[in-house]
Amino acid sequence: MDSGFFDGWIWTAALSAANWIIIFGALVYIPFRRSPAAAQAWMILFFFMPFIALLLYAVFGHAEHPRWRKERLKRLPAIIREAVQELSLDEMNRAHELPDDHRRSANLVQKLGRMPAVPGNAIRLDADYNRVVDAIAADIDRATDHAHIMFYILQNDEAGNKVLRALERAAARGVTCRLLIDAVGSSSDRRAIAERLEGTGVDLRVILPLRFWNRATRFDLRNHRKIVVIDGLIGWVGSQNMHRIEYEPKTFYREVMARVLGPAVLELQAIFIGDWFLETEEDIASPALMPPSDPNDYPGTAMAQIMPTGPDYPDSGVDILFADLIHNARERVVLATPYFIPNEPLLRALRTAVDKGVEVTLFVTSTTNSLYIDLAQRSYYDELLASGVEVMLYRERFLHAKHLSIDDDIAVVGSANMDRRSFELNSEVTLIAYDGELVAQLRRIERDYMQKSHRLVAAEWERRGFFPQLGENIMRLISPLL
Repeated sequence: MDSGFFDGWIWTAALSAANWIIIFGALVYIPFRRSPAAAQAWMILFFFMPFIALLLYAVFGHAEHPRWRKERLKRLPAIIREAVQELSLDEMNRAHELPDDHRRSANLVQKLGRMPAVPGNAIRLDADYNRVVDAIAADIDRATDHAHIMFYILQNDEAGNKVLRALERAAARGVTCRLLIDAVGSSSDRRAIAERLEGTGVDLRVILPLRFWNRATRFDLRNHRKIVVIDGLIGWVGSQNMHRIEYEPKTFYREVMARVLGPAVLELQAIFIGDWFLETEEDIASPALMPPSDPNDYPGTAMAQIMPTGPDYPDSGVDILFADLIHNARERVVLATPYFIPNEPLLRALRTAVDKGVEVTLFVTSTTNSLYIDLAQRSYYDELLASGVEVMLYRERFLHAKHLSIDDDIAVVGSANMDRRSFELNSEVTLIAYDGELVAQLRRIERDYMQKSHRLVAAEWERRGFFPQLGENIMRLISPLL
């Protein structure tokens, strides 16, 4: 027998055996550590591409930080508890004053994110992109004690420059300025920003810089939050990063940010304190970060709370909040998100709401900035339309805003998309307000969306052709991994 043939047969047999060993190993290991949908998606990859799937799973398979980070995370609950105590947040808890359904939701939020429902907040929504940039810079210019800023993306462009210049001016007049930016989100400009801020007095820290050796970090576990806290009195939270409105060529972003005055600002403060500790091991919690808290001085009437979620809060999940609020809806649910790749509990909540007679509207951007996400997202439209959900495709800009309104009395605004990345992988922050006035502000924004959107009709959607449906179905199978 030809030795070359024999050697080739041996290698082919060995490769085949290795493939099956990997597949059977995955079959034993993966289902016990993933949700059923994610396990199914991983097994499809392992069956068709076992070696590639093994490599991907080794890198991205666990929504967990490396060991060194876990050791630091063990201390985070104590840091947050101390911050809550230092800021007297527990003393302001007024969840018991809410109606029963809202009180139960507020208790859930506090259980998941450790922040109570607090009264007396004045909250204003702003959907004008460039005006938000100017307003945040102006608020930093008003700072007298500290400015705490955190963005997933901060660029050294005309928008980012306004914020950076304001921070430089604040530091020059003696204000304590702390700035957190994500290593991946801000990767293109973070070195230039660091060089620019060196010697200015602005304390810049990069969140989870990528390392593959000592103190290795995960590429896919990112801090996606957007938080601004000025003197413990003014806060900003929402979907907008600090970059020019035309972030990608010919792609103009549409956002919603909330400017907050009142005790809820201190909850943003507590989250920032926790994130600062995770990057620096420096506990900055102090009564000095809190203004006087006499209820007579509260600037507004809204009851609100802030909910942090992500791998740093392993028992929480913003999808749990979304599903709970939708289940409790009585008349109307309106969702807006750039990326809609829901899990089964969220889909079930939407279907159940419609079955109960609740009007459900979903605003999604007509085309995202990712073909894969486009296909995966579109794979859910048939099911949504069949269940009675109104699907509106926003066409004027890239709708990057992320918010939810329930009936006429609950408004939710934050950084979280409705996909697995926000549910499990990213650190997110969400504002929940039990306030009819804030819902009215959201309704005005939603009416503007409606005028600039195309309502998807089932008969029209069914005519899209075989190959688009094939692509959607393929991406649907692996959508739990996106």
